[in-house]
Amino acid sequence: MAITYYHAEPLANSLKSMAPLFEKGLAFDSVYVNLHKFEQHAAWFIAINPEGQVPVLDHDGVIITHTTVINEYLEDAFPDAPALRPNTPEGNARMRYWNKFVDEHVMNHVSMHGWHRMVGVIARGIAGDDFETLMANIPLPDQRRKWAAARSGFSDEQLALATEKISYALGKVETQLGQTEWLAGDAYTLADINFYAHCGMMVERMFPDLAVAANYPRLIAWRDRVTARPAMQQALAMPDHTAPGLRTWSGHVQ
Repeated sequence: MAITYYHAEPLANSLKSMAPLFEKGLAFDSVYVNLHKFEQHAAWFIAINPEGQVPVLDHDGVIITHTTVINEYLEDAFPDAPALRPNTPEGNARMRYWNKFVDEHVMNHVSMHGWHRMVGVIARGIAGDDFETLMANIPLPDQRRKWAAARSGFSDEQLALATEKISYALGKVETQLGQTEWLAGDAYTLADINFYAHCGMMVERMFPDLAVAANYPRLIAWRDRVTARPAMQQALAMPDHTAPGLRTWSGHVQ
C-alpha cells in the first residue's frame, strides 16, 4: 500500500503530519513542494489539491488534506502501527480538545508572526504586476487576503494581540504539564505533535521577549522530550530549502 506525502520544510503543518509517519514506521515517498517558488499554486499541484496547500497525503490514490484530518486518517488506516491517540473515549476526547485548541487558538497567531517576518519579506520583493499574477493563482480567498496583508504589513496592534494569545497558550500548556506528562494525559499523542510543530519547538527563539525558559520550565522540558524522540529527529532531518535569512523559527528575522 503506497503512501506519498507532499510537503514543504519540516515545520508547522508539514512537520505535523510528517512526524506521525515516522512514529508509526510507515514507509512513504516524499515529494517536496517549494513554497518559495509557489509550487503549491502550480497546475500539477492544484490537480492534486485544488486548495493549493501543503501537506497532502496520497494513500493508494486516496487524497487526504488538512493535517488534523491526515493524522486521524493515519490512525484509522494503520491500526497495527504504534498508536498516537489513546483510543479510549475519554482519552480521545482530551486529545481532540487540545488539537482543537492548537488549530483554532494557537496556530493562526504564531502564523501571523511567521507571515509578518518571512512571507512579508518575500511578498514585498515581488514586483507589482508579478504579485497580482501570483494573487490570481491562489485558489483560496483567505490565502489571497493573507498574502496581501503580509505585503502591506500587519499592524502593531494585530501583532501584539497575537503575542498575547500565544502567551495565554503557553500558560495553559504549562499548567497542563504540571498535571500530566503529556498534553492529553500520560501518553504521547497527536496533540503533542500538533503543539510542538506549530509553537512549542520554536516559541523560545521566535519570542525571546517572553522569557519562555524562565516562565515555562515544564514546557521547555516537554519540548526537549519531544525533540529527542527518534521519529521527530527523522522528521526534523528532512530537507529544508529556506534561505537562512528567512528562517522564521530560528528568530533570525525580527
